[in-house]
Amino acid sequence: MSALEEQRAEWLGTGFWDRLDRLEVRHQRIQSEHETVRRNLERVTPVEADELRHAWRRYCEVIAELDENRQSRLRAWEAL
Repeated sequence: MSALEEQRAEWLGTGFWDRLDRLEVRHQRIQSEHETVRRNLERVTPVEADELRHAWRRYCEVIAELDENRQSRLRAWEAL
């Protein structure tokens, strides 16, 4: 437990403190993961970042084309 039993307000109940402890552990894990990702992003070179941006733009274009094709097919189907 993160806090001493004596310091915990009894009226809040053990359920509250158990949930709080689980939340604290989860928060620490997420903070650690965030720090790891941040460090990894700092290693990305400008060229790699440009390549990633280009790939993302192309991905978005393809998704937009697929969506437009789907909408065109739906309009054609509804016109029948």
